[in-house]
Amino acid sequence: MRIASTFSIVCCLILSPWLRADENWPEFRGPQGRGDAGEVDLPVDFSDERQLVWKVDDPHGRGWSSPVIWGDQLWITTATLDGTKQYAVCYDKNSGEVIHDLLVFENVDPAEAHITNSYASCSPAIEEGRIYVHFGSFGTACIDTTSGEKLWQRRDLPCDHHRGPASSPIIDEENLYVPFDGFDVQYVVALDKKTGDTVWKKDRDIDYGTDDGDRMKSYSTGTLITHEGVRQLIMPSAVETITYDPKSGAELWRVRHGWMNAAIRPIYENGLVYIFAGDGPTKMVAVDPAGRGDLTSEIHLRHSKGVPMKPSPIMLGERLYMIEDQGVASCINPVSGETIWQKRIGQNYRASMLHAGGHLYTLSDEGLVTVFAAKDEYEEIAQHTFPAGFQASPAASGKKLYLRSMESLYCFEK
Repeated sequence: MRIASTFSIVCCLILSPWLRADENWPEFRGPQGRGDAGEVDLPVDFSDERQLVWKVDDPHGRGWSSPVIWGDQLWITTATLDGTKQYAVCYDKNSGEVIHDLLVFENVDPAEAHITNSYASCSPAIEEGRIYVHFGSFGTACIDTTSGEKLWQRRDLPCDHHRGPASSPIIDEENLYVPFDGFDVQYVVALDKKTGDTVWKKDRDIDYGTDDGDRMKSYSTGTLITHEGVRQLIMPSAVETITYDPKSGAELWRVRHGWMNAAIRPIYENGLVYIFAGDGPTKMVAVDPAGRGDLTSEIHLRHSKGVPMKPSPIMLGERLYMIEDQGVASCINPVSGETIWQKRIGQNYRASMLHAGGHLYTLSDEGLVTVFAAKDEYEEIAQHTFPAGFQASPAASGKKLYLRSMESLYCFEK
């Protein structure tokens, strides 16, 4: 009995969600891109100044990219307000001390970024020893995280983002993947992580049903999954989402959902892929990724009530928690589509949600942070208003929570 009990305890520790509260937060929305910090006990009362570990202001101007973390390093990207200079800045995640402040790209007469966007809105991706920063068509670069040396760069991937870039890169063992869904051209590239060379490039080949480039653009970040032993790269675009073989770029399947401005990362749960279609009449569809070819006639679920266009939601098993762009929070059953509850919190939202320890965090454009319980009824835990609003999504590392407002970067610990 004693051996069995010890074995059970060890297994529980190995499988515990506590281990999902990783020290590393390697990409937009963290491990697996889910916005889930596991069962770690993060701060909820931001009015308690004792929980503020450090705070720094943006050193160069403005950036909406979310923080990424590896080891003791936390990185953000930022830019001057006019976009002529773009930076990567590294802080000690424990003290807020600057480790690197790197000018990555300089631009002469850069294309306009909309007032709701920035010239540094794409979140980096990081791994041991390397960080990959992306500024859309302005450039992509790989930087040594110890020395700050730029190892490679690409500035030859054209795209008219029309209102500025926002799609973030993702990485696997071999490649970096990023979409360029612009006003003029729409394609996806895979770059060799070691050299920056193009491994494959695929034009979208989508019938957008219009000549208006504004309705062809998209701002989404891809998701890598393995389903029934097959690796898949899911890349939403305007009108359709296409899934590729990450190694070759060969198309596996696609689904037509309509409309433009897709910005939310797909979610893989319950054996289905949940795709968020932007500002069209059908805002979310779910498909079985085992299919091949055109899966539009095989959509398992269509849902629009309370579905956001910009802030990515949280999926916890058979519950999907969302904050709609105009401030309506909701919980639905993502298998049946049943609405469990809805609650108007108010204000406007672009930052994605975060889950930790049964708590859900929402951050508004106006600076309101609301924490509520991940339950089958709405239960508010705390609210606090910050001096500036939020566009970047939160990050977590261990028991520390990092919030990046439009002006400052905060570190909190309970």
